[in-house]
Amino acid sequence: MPALTIWSVRFALVYLGLGFTFGALMLWNKGLPISGALWSLLPAHIDFLLFGWTVQLILGVSFWILPRFKHPPKRGNEKLAWGAVILLNAGVLLVAISPFLAQLPWILTASRAAQLISALLYMLHAWPRIKPTGT
Repeated sequence: MPALTIWSVRFALVYLGLGFTFGALMLWNKGLPISGALWSLLPAHIDFLLFGWTVQLILGVSFWILPRFKHPPKRGNEKLAWGAVILLNAGVLLVAISPFLAQLPWILTASRAAQLISALLYMLHAWPRIKPTGT
């Protein structure tokens, strides 16, 4: 299994655990109030599960499972894929800290831009690997 897949799946599992933990804390806070500040975890909860867990798991598994080029046996431009993983994680982490940095309103825009660029980089990486069967 390629290193990018290993790291991507590991990060995805960390985001899954953190996303469920944040969700459980907020749910607990609904029943037995702990602190109103726990609701600031909502953006992180959503992004950790949507982008950190789901998208990152898809990215890592698709990198591993898409067909390789035959000569030489390679998975395409891996720098693009690594850039996608790094930008995706940067975007998710920026969303998680954005409620605590209200004085920097541009941080949420930067996080979404990083996630968009991540998707574009991965598309550029994966596009040549998607071919009809038998070619």
